[in-house]
Amino acid sequence: MKNKAYAVLATMACLLFASNAWADKPVDWQMTFQNAATGIMEEITWFEQYTLWFIIPITLFVLLLLVLVVVKFRESKNPVASKTSHHTGIEIAWTLGPVIILLFLAIPSFQLLTAQLTPPQNPDLTVKATGNQWYWSYEYEVGETPLSFDSLLLKDEDRASIGKSDVEAYPRLLAVDNDVVVPVGKTVRLLVTAADVIHAFAMPAFGVKIDAVPGRLNETWFKADREGLYYGQCSELCGKDHAYMPIAIRVVSEDKYATWLAAAATNVGDANKALMASIDAAAKSVDVAENAAQ
Repeated sequence: MKNKAYAVLATMACLLFASNAWADKPVDWQMTFQNAATGIMEEITWFEQYTLWFIIPITLFVLLLLVLVVVKFRESKNPVASKTSHHTGIEIAWTLGPVIILLFLAIPSFQLLTAQLTPPQNPDLTVKATGNQWYWSYEYEVGETPLSFDSLLLKDEDRASIGKSDVEAYPRLLAVDNDVVVPVGKTVRLLVTAADVIHAFAMPAFGVKIDAVPGRLNETWFKADREGLYYGQCSELCGKDHAYMPIAIRVVSEDKYATWLAAAATNVGDANKALMASIDAAAKSVDVAENAAQ
């Protein structure tokens, strides 16, 4: 009994302090947003649910009016059509009604846009993302020597060598060879541009979507609230391989990020393998503790 109690406590500790091994990604038959990983995405989710309180009643009301018109004002029921061309009360109602509804929608939407497009003054990390045909290049503005690397779609034949054989965690057409790694709970300033044609950087779980335009530097930001691996894609029709330039951002603890950053300065591939090994080891310790508790 005592051993089981210790095992349960160990499981809880592992869950609290270990990096999450799961990934946020699209799923079959998905009808809602991905789980929010940032405060901005939580606001977007709330706003989407808020607007439904207006959209659904309006849709039902219009449907009711259509049915009423079809039934009550059909030719057999009204052989002589009304010639009414003006009704002051109706005109006031159909003018004021939409204006009031739009005000209730505009105020929270403007507040959300302001939050999305107003980055914090002192970000903890700045990352530049450059869209290419057809992959992403990243540059970390850290220290005297910026860290830069390319991130390409993970090919099936490279999975074993990179250590990403698990298709569930690293799905086809979404997984990349080099993930973007950022610390949890830190503000990341994201500078987005393109080297050739217009691309778009989109990360659904973060509530981030911004165009990558050649010759222009667009800016956005995010602060991930939980660890994990998050997937996005280029969401601009940028050419024949548009569907093959995914985005993968791995959010880890600050200690793991510092270790990865130091190793990535020498070899990004080896740094990624070491990071994945540490995350897998933490996940296995959780599994062991859960099995012991059972």
